[in-house]
Order: sequence, then structure tokens, then C-alpha cells
Amino acid sequence: MNAFNALVADKIDEKIEMHIKELQVDDLTEGEVLIDVHYSSVNYKDGMVAAMGEIAEAFPIVPGIDLAGEVIESSDDRYKKGDAVIATSYKIGTGISGGFSEVARIPADWIVPLPDGMTLKESMELGTAGLTAGISIKKLEAVGMTPDEGPVLVAGATGGTGSLSVNMLAASGYRVVASTGSMDEEAYLKSLGATEVIHRDEVTNQEGGPVGEPKYQAAIDPVGGKTTEYLIKHIQPEGALATFGLVAGIAVYTTVLPFIGRGIHWVGVDSVNYPMKLRKDVWERLASDLKPDLMDKDLVNEVTLEELPEVLHNIIEGKVKGRTIVNLKYQ
Repeated sequence: MNAFNALVADKIDEKIEMHIKELQVDDLTEGEVLIDVHYSSVNYKDGMVAAMGEIAEAFPIVPGIDLAGEVIESSDDRYKKGDAVIATSYKIGTGISGGFSEVARIPADWIVPLPDGMTLKESMELGTAGLTAGISIKKLEAVGMTPDEGPVLVAGATGGTGSLSVNMLAASGYRVVASTGSMDEEAYLKSLGATEVIHRDEVTNQEGGPVGEPKYQAAIDPVGGKTTEYLIKHIQPEGALATFGLVAGIAVYTTVLPFIGRGIHWVGVDSVNYPMKLRKDVWERLASDLKPDLMDKDLVNEVTLEELPEVLHNIIEGKVKGRTIVNLKYQ
């Protein structure tokens, strides 16, 4: 087939560089399914690879942990030419060629058919961030979270997963408290459905006793560190906390008292290797009852391949709110 364009990140003498390059299919890593990519999305992991030169197994690499498009050809019988598909996480964009390319080649076992009720563009408005939010909500529901049991705290609420979590929870009838490092975003977060917006300092552990006032029936935690410590102390009896982030650090200091004294549930969320059967179930929900009202909420920014380098630097510097998608069909 003809040559195509891709963003390639390379690391030379510890210096990371990004360039738009013309590639051939043989330049891509191996996989059973060749995909005409329509959209990708920008995640913090992509910035770690392309702007920081971290977490990738080797350089040069085509970053982009998410992609959606149509099958060009497949050596796996599960997929045929023209099928609309999604591929996120696993080693996409960190270990194999990723979604910041007009053409991608992906292992068949890592692909999800586009569910009914969702477009390719909508799937990338969600991407790994939406999948992670969906898994978190599903896990919290499994241990008892319901709309009538009290407020739910969403930490890091202006980020991609945080924004989507606020929107999904609010649309499902939950009272959402959003925490953020910038109170300038209060109006934005309330437009997504938050009933209350608080500064992140209010949900940062300041030591004290092993438990505090029970405030939230559940929390979504993409932050880690002292935010996680605070939330463990302030979850209501039989409530739950879903953790999947570490921007505030990987160390968490706690005691067993919130767990044996209040029976709280601390659930981990891993969207990278989430089992395929469960992954498909979450995508089905993201196309139906958990589908957020994205386009009416000033949540999504669309960019081209050429604009990506600046965005990747910005996401590392905390200058990106909501979701950014990449249009690979931009003319």
C-alpha cells in the first residue's frame, strides 16, 4: 500500500525528539490486523513516551495508546476488511507502534469491535480515559455504590479520566464532588455535572488520626499519594475507593482501621491488561448507559497530527483539561 504519515518519537543521547515521518507498513511492528486509523487520543502516558522519553520499551516508536478505525486487512478470522474497531492500552504506543499514525498494525487479541450506539470519533473522545472511568464505576457499583447512598468524590477532576468520571456519574444520578488544583475550573466542572467543587488541598492528608469524618460513599482517585491517604480515612462505612493514578506519588501510608473498623473497599483499576471479556462489557456500557454527553460539555479538543508535539508537552505540564483527540483524516 502507499506510504502514510506518523508521529515518531526518538531518543538520541538522552534527548527526546518528535517528527512527522512518512512510513511504510513494513516500518510498523507485527500484528494480525492492519487498520486505517480515523482517530486517536492524547493521554498522559503518550506524553511520558513522546515528551519525556519514558516508559517505552524501545525507541524510535510511534506513540499513541489509543486508536479507532476500519480494518484494511486481517489474517485473523475474527476481523474482516471494513470492520470498525477500537484498540487501547496493552502495549500499544509503548511496546509496539501506536495510534499516532494514519495506519496501524495491532494484534487481534487487543482489538474491540466498535459497539452499536457509538461512532469511531466518540470512541476516542472516551479512549483509555473513558475505559478507565467505566471500569472504576463498574467496580464501585459491584461493591455497593448507588446514587442514594451519599456523595461521590472525583479527585483530579479536570483531567481526562476525572472529567469523564464527573460527567458519567452525574448523568447516572450521583451527587458528585469534584476536587481540582485550579478553582478557576469550577464553572467547567459544574457544567459537567458536579454539584460541588473543592480545592485539592481539602482532600490531601494532613496526618492526624487513622480515620476521619466519613464524608463520601465512594471516590474515584487518579491521584495517589496523600490524596489516597485522605480518601481512605474519609470514606463512609462499607463505602469504596477506586485508585488508578500516581501523579501525587506511589507511597500511601495508612492503617488497617478504616478497613476493619468501617469495612471500606479499596479497589485497584488496571485498564492496561483488563480482561477482554470484561473490557468488551465496559465498552458496551460506554455506548449505552454510561455514555457521557461530550459534545455539549466543552470537554473535547480536536487536533491534527502536526499539532500533536505541542499538545504532548502541554499534557505533561498540566496544561490540558478534558479530552484531546487526534483526527487522522483531517484534510
